[in-house]
Amino acid sequence: METFFDFNLSALISQLIKIGIAFLLTLPIALEREASTGMMGLRTFPLVAVASCGYALIAQSVFNDGGAEARIMQGLITGIGFIGGGAILKQNDMVYGTATAASIWTTGAIGAAAAYGEYEIAVLISVLDFITLRLLKPLRRVLGTDNQDDDPEERSESHDLHPPAE
Repeated sequence: METFFDFNLSALISQLIKIGIAFLLTLPIALEREASTGMMGLRTFPLVAVASCGYALIAQSVFNDGGAEARIMQGLITGIGFIGGGAILKQNDMVYGTATAASIWTTGAIGAAAAYGEYEIAVLISVLDFITLRLLKPLRRVLGTDNQDDDPEERSESHDLHPPAE
């Protein structure tokens, strides 16, 4: 007799752990971006990591060909870049959101690394992303190069991204 429903509890637990790790490792980045920008944060970053992890897990379980998995990864990288591109805003000579866009991209890498069981890579990416966002910003201010800012609350009124209502 054929089975229409083949449920593997050990696979479910393994996948739950990988997706959970991807989710948890993005939370510090998500919290930092939510606090700094309010544009993308607590929902977007974990969802990108979970989706990346999920697609990579599906590719591993469905395809027996490394080339097919590589094409899935290419699609993920491109798609996440597209999502990140939506975070970049330009007004006059100011560009905002580049750090958020780059962090969205690294969040996808965290998810993919978790899917492949490369937890060391996922942890390193998470830690380095958070350090870059949190600790390098004061250094940019000291160097006087902080002309591209992701923090909307720190912008002067002349650099408000919302044009006056007509």
